[in-house]
Parts: sequence; structure tokens; C-alpha cells
Amino acid sequence: MRIRDPLGRKGNIVVGLDVGTTKICAIVAEVRGGKTDIIAIGSAPSTGLRKGVVINIESTVDSIKKAVKDAEAMAGVEIKSVYVGIAGGHIKGFESYGAVGIKGKEVRPQDVERVIDSASVVYVPLDREVLHVIPTEFILDGQDGIKDPVGMAGVRLEVKVHIVTGAVSSVQNLLKCCERAGVDVIDIVLEPIASAAAVLTEDDKDLGTALVDIGGGTTDIAIYKDGSLRHTAVLALGGNHFTNDIGIGLRIPVQEAERIKKKYGCAVTTMVDEAEEMDVAGADKQVRKIPKRYIAEIIQPRCEELAALIKREIENSSGLEPGLSGVILTGGASLLAGLDRLMEANLGLSVRIGMPDGIESSCASNSPLFQSNVNNPMYSTGIGLILHSIDGETVPNAFGINGDMFNGIFYRMKEWVRNLFGVNGNELSGKPRTLSGSMRQRI
Repeated sequence: MRIRDPLGRKGNIVVGLDVGTTKICAIVAEVRGGKTDIIAIGSAPSTGLRKGVVINIESTVDSIKKAVKDAEAMAGVEIKSVYVGIAGGHIKGFESYGAVGIKGKEVRPQDVERVIDSASVVYVPLDREVLHVIPTEFILDGQDGIKDPVGMAGVRLEVKVHIVTGAVSSVQNLLKCCERAGVDVIDIVLEPIASAAAVLTEDDKDLGTALVDIGGGTTDIAIYKDGSLRHTAVLALGGNHFTNDIGIGLRIPVQEAERIKKKYGCAVTTMVDEAEEMDVAGADKQVRKIPKRYIAEIIQPRCEELAALIKREIENSSGLEPGLSGVILTGGASLLAGLDRLMEANLGLSVRIGMPDGIESSCASNSPLFQSNVNNPMYSTGIGLILHSIDGETVPNAFGINGDMFNGIFYRMKEWVRNLFGVNGNELSGKPRTLSGSMRQRI
């Protein structure tokens, strides 16, 4: 649906809300004629989350309000609905399989729905909510590697899917924060999947790539092979750990440690000249000079720990490691100097920094709200949320949201409650749950 906003735009307005541990970012885009134009970015420090999980609702609500307000001021629109990203150590992914017989002479869309339903009949713990059910491969009469079987002749259709779940309490708290901040949630998207939409090309997905999104509190991993998502994971380690290590090592406040990390931080000690020094302000406000190499000596062990965790996750991803062509780093913490070199040496794979691609920006370069280039790894998740929504069936408009869209996200929660207590009020029987159509998302 095309509408006119107060500034005369004719495209659909879509908003991605990246609720991170370090910052909360609202990115507004106009989608028109197959092109995506970033028209506003609003950002606010995040103080109510830890490792991607809400720990203080009031602080998170205030940060969301500020980020949305800044984006509204830049775009000149009122934001009513958003696509929101979710991460955290509570995120878990696993594989499932299903098979059905074909009733007609060829595969119909209904058969695809049935086989996905078959793969979705799995036991899901009661404290977890299904976020995505993603088909990775179809098999028709023993022929594997099929992406879209509709129209093909056969008698037996099988599917492999990747199911992503999150803690119900974390999902509920995230929805509650958005609701109290005055924005409706159209859908919740796993952040590494969103980042992949912004950073990875089709060739990257086909050849085999591990996307590593290093944020403030978590590191999100999404592994693609043969064009499909094969593995997801969230590590409870991110850029804030680098900052905390510096603060403890130098005995300085967190704010000063963050400034030093951004200005002087380096992941490899040999990249820093031993003779170089820098000014550091302690808690007593006194400034002293220390060698810059101290910072690298503090950060490098933590970076190596992160690399070891990433390598272990890749090795555990169902034998995908030998088929990977490389690793792509993104997220704000990926900008740490030398991190790509350290990762390449420790992972034994080619590593590069990934930035959002395929988008345009009409943000005013002289706007006080827009301080950096939109093609920046720190915006990968927010832009990815927008691109992910565009890849879906429809693009809702951020000026308003109809009841069906808004109720869709809460339908999942209602289904969970219904399964928890039973339609007759009985306690849960422990039977496997079949995922409803609204819970399935295809990439």
C-alpha cells in the first residue's frame, strides 16, 4: 500500500529496532520501486539490558523512546510499528525432519505446508517460544538439494528445517518494553538472521559462510551453506567485555575505558609501537601517560577467547566447517583494529569485515542526529531487520498497523499459554507441540 507522509514520500515506511546491550537503534527506511532508502537513524545508549536480555524494563523503555523519538525527528514521521531483533544466551537452534506422501502428480504448495508441519511436530520445552522454522533443504524421491519443489513430479517429499527458540520470559519482556514505549511489534527476528540479510550476498550463502555479529553483550553466529541457513548460536561475550577488561586492568571508569577502546584499542600487540603513549584519566580525574601497547595486551587474550568460542561453534555445526569459504565479521565491536587478523590466524579461515550493502541513504549529512555513514557494521542488524521484512510477503507501513499484524506476534504467546494450561484448564500433558503457520518463517 502506498501512502503519502507529511514530507510527500510515496513509498512504504519500514522501521527496524535493534535493541542491543550497548545501544538501541531505530532505523527508518522508505521502500519504493524495489529500492530501500534509509531516511533516518535514531540511537540511544542502552542501560537496561545485559547480554542481550532485558534486566530493567524502565531503563529499556526510556532508551527505546529516545531512539524512536530521534528517528521521528529526523524522518519527520510518527513511528507506530517496528520489526525488532532479539538475541541473548537463551537463544537455541536445532534441526528437525519431516516427510509426507504426494497425493497428486506433482508437488503443490499445500504439500510443502504439510511437510513443514510434519517437521514442526517436535517437543519444545514449556519455557521456550519458537521464533523461526526455516526450511534448509527439500528432498523429493531421494533427490536432495532442492530449494523449491513446487511443480516437480514425485511421490514422497521430505524436508530438513532449522528451528530457533528463545526463552518465553525474554520474549515477553522485550514485547512489553516496546509496547510501553508506544510502538507495536510487527515481528521478532533473530538478530544474526537479520544481520545476514544486510551483509551476506547470495554467493556467500552458497559457498558457505559463517556470519559473526559482535555486539556489546553478545556475539551472534549464523552459518550458511548451499544457500540456506544451517546453524545459529549466540555467545554471551561481546565488546563490553573488552571495555570491562580495560577498566579493571587500568583501574579507570567504564566510560573512560570505552573511549580508550574505541580510540586506541587493538587486538594484536605486535601491531602497536612499544614507544607510543597515550593519556588516561583515572577515577580521581588525574591524567597519566601509559604505553598504548598496554591496551592491546589487555584486549588480546579476550579476543583469543572469543575466537576459540567461535571456532568451537563452527566445529560443532553438523560438520559444516570443512565446507566454509570464510568468516564475515560485523557489528560495532568488529571495528576493533586488528580483530580480523587475529580471527583469521585463530580460525584458519579467511576473514573480512562485512558492511550493509544494497541500500541507499538520504539522511542529511549535516543533521545533528546523523553522525556517521549508514554503511557501517554497527547498523547491520537494524538495516537487516528492514531488508528481512522486505523479503517477506508484504511490507507493513510504520505510520500505522492493523490489528491482525499486531495480534500476530501475540498469537504466539497465546498459543504457548493454551498449550501450557490446556483447553480444559488441565496441566500440560508434555506432548509434542505442532507449530502453527504464524510461527513459520522462511528465509
